[in-house]
Amino acid sequence: MFFDPLYIIMILPAMLLALWAQGKVKYNLNKFAGAPTQRGMTGAQVAAKMLADQGIRDVTIERLPENQKWADHYDPKHKAIRLSPPVYDQTSITAVAVAAHEVGHAIQHSEAYVPLAFRSGMFPVVRIGSGLAIPLIIASILLQAFAFITPEIAHIIMMAGIIMFTTVVAFQLVTLPVEFNASTRAREILETSGFIVNDEEVRGTKKVLSAAAMTYVAAAATAIMQLIYWIMVASRSR
Repeated sequence: MFFDPLYIIMILPAMLLALWAQGKVKYNLNKFAGAPTQRGMTGAQVAAKMLADQGIRDVTIERLPENQKWADHYDPKHKAIRLSPPVYDQTSITAVAVAAHEVGHAIQHSEAYVPLAFRSGMFPVVRIGSGLAIPLIIASILLQAFAFITPEIAHIIMMAGIIMFTTVVAFQLVTLPVEFNASTRAREILETSGFIVNDEEVRGTKKVLSAAAMTYVAAAATAIMQLIYWIMVASRSR
């Protein structure tokens, strides 16, 4: 199965999409990291002002270590926006866009945005599922191939792995509205509150956020195609 042409046919397009999306987001992040905004506010300052304007006073803004470039995220458990040095310290379009996106997640949290709450609740289950799914599927194939277990037992083990992998796919799908909504909130606030003030900044912000969103689309597409493939393998093995 490691050389199954069907796997290549099904997964390769999604993997190419993922590679393209990763390249696009890195290109735009680096491109607009060198374009300072007219207002001259750092990502940390933008995040602080946006939180204050939204009346959110229980979220901290933290600077990540130097080696965690572009590892920006919002931690709902600790209510912390963690920004990488190029975002926290700089006044670029990239810094402003990324910081605003993470504030978008903080706003979602404060408003009890349902998809975010659902995703957060899924995380413990997904963490287990993502760690066990593929090993169980591979084990079922290998153990049956070497006649250590019967086809019936192998099928049960494979289906357990597939069910666990389904949680990963569900997590990826729920992530899409969470990320798109955060980016939409970010763009609207940046424009209406005057954090970005000219067409170049508006276009740059859209490119940065849109490119980042495509990475989540690619991840979801890859996970879906993998799930379909494993279901097909399980149906053939019965």
